[in-house]
Amino acid sequence: MATPLRTDVRRSTFTFPGALLGALLVLTSASARAQSAPTPLEDNRTITLGYIGIAYELGGIIDPTLQPGGTSSARPNWFTFAPHASQAGGKGMYSAALARHFIAAARLQPSLSLTNALDRLGLGGVVRLRLQDLSLQLIAQGLTVDAAAALSVMTSSLNVAVLADTRTLLATASRMGSLYWSAPGVAPLDKVEAVVITLERTLHEGNLAIFNDIGGSARLYLDWRAAATGPITPARVLSEFTLTDAVNAEAQQAYAWAVAHAEDSPRPTRMDLLFPGMHWKSLLIAAFALYEDARLAPTPARRDALIAMGTNFVAWREQRDQAQPVFTPAGSPTDEVSRAGVLQALTPFLMTDFGTVRWTYADYAYAQPDRDGNPLTAPPCEYSWADFWDRWNGILFAFNQAYARPTELWVMPEPLTDPLG
Repeated sequence: MATPLRTDVRRSTFTFPGALLGALLVLTSASARAQSAPTPLEDNRTITLGYIGIAYELGGIIDPTLQPGGTSSARPNWFTFAPHASQAGGKGMYSAALARHFIAAARLQPSLSLTNALDRLGLGGVVRLRLQDLSLQLIAQGLTVDAAAALSVMTSSLNVAVLADTRTLLATASRMGSLYWSAPGVAPLDKVEAVVITLERTLHEGNLAIFNDIGGSARLYLDWRAAATGPITPARVLSEFTLTDAVNAEAQQAYAWAVAHAEDSPRPTRMDLLFPGMHWKSLLIAAFALYEDARLAPTPARRDALIAMGTNFVAWREQRDQAQPVFTPAGSPTDEVSRAGVLQALTPFLMTDFGTVRWTYADYAYAQPDRDGNPLTAPPCEYSWADFWDRWNGILFAFNQAYARPTELWVMPEPLTDPLG
């Protein structure tokens, strides 16, 4: 795992409601926590810090003027995006943790009213108003006050502004209600906890899978590069560096194609059509070679084109081979609901702050042609993050949005701290 180069990490701006935290501390002993495995949020913090370290190391190879904590005007590579994407997943885990701990407190003392439930969550301002609207819709479907509040709070760290569109509010309530009624268990809080656990596990497993695979591959590459003698060239990367299951001849094929087409417009993105039958880990080797080629590029425009192709190679591997099996597994644990269903319900709320550049899935959806031609359907509700192509095209949209403001991505996120860690 990468050693974080940034050590002056400030406390996250997310704070756990004091009243609820006080009620829950009695449920968790220090000795038990010390002996337990890391929580999802603790893992997320480690992963985000690891990505920050890799981002600066690899970014410094592409742009030798980049210093730890500094910025670069070179086009961001995949590892510059990664800390921000990890942080976005962490926010979803944070909301899930808030919901779980709210459920634990509600088991001890049920809320007297929706106002009482929202007070216990410590919510205020626009977030409270939007979650109140969503909770009321869920209560109308037969959920208890505490079950409705716990489901609603899963959106609290996301883009709740989308609930201002009544179409999105109603669609979200309908989807969440369906998940609730499909959940295992009989007691309302048992059913809603199954939904919350599904979200937390999905985000956590995806976070781990991507970091272990792609972050681990980057760590191997950086270590190989540091130990190598003599100048590092793309040809050396393609012939000397390897990864388990990768085929170097395939990496050379992908690299050669990318070099020839890096400046195509629009940029090629269908790796399944370009390289049928290729082992996708070979794309990681090709991407590292492209990043090395970018360092040697004669012009900034050529450099940025090569970086973008390398980043698409890594992102394809990330989403196709690591995220997709987590989001739509062949089988699910009996204590979960549909992972695809949970992700679909939350798709309109998705957002990532790439430094100071905010991407939201809603912005992407509203920028696309109307899918169903029905004015009663909000565009963000026509997509699902669990669907590979919906996710892939949204990510490419985010890349292009961020490419216009490259230095701003180097404002690295503040890794989240588990409130009970």
